[in-house]
Amino acid sequence: MIVLSPKAIAEVKRLQSELAGSVALRVSVVGGGCSGMSYKLEFIADAAPTDKTFEHDGVKLVTDARSLLFLNGATIDFSDGLNGVGFTFDNPNAKRSCGCGNSFS
Repeated sequence: MIVLSPKAIAEVKRLQSELAGSVALRVSVVGGGCSGMSYKLEFIADAAPTDKTFEHDGVKLVTDARSLLFLNGATIDFSDGLNGVGFTFDNPNAKRSCGCGNSFS
């Protein structure tokens, strides 16, 4: 399971209200970044039949089975403080992450 914090849910809803046709937030893991793997977030209109779907307070979150191996148990939060604005990941599967928080190994 992948969890969205209340602040992340509020931000996803805000962003979705600006985007016509977006139904879900896709979270995936892709190769790259300074630690080897990076998180990717995007809004999509339709989930693939093989996607895993989670719902939190009306927000649909989808991911593919491969990414779920790396993200299972992760919490996605949203920070709007002085240290930066954006989504952050608390991922118990990451052995190491970079200073920017966008990549891990």
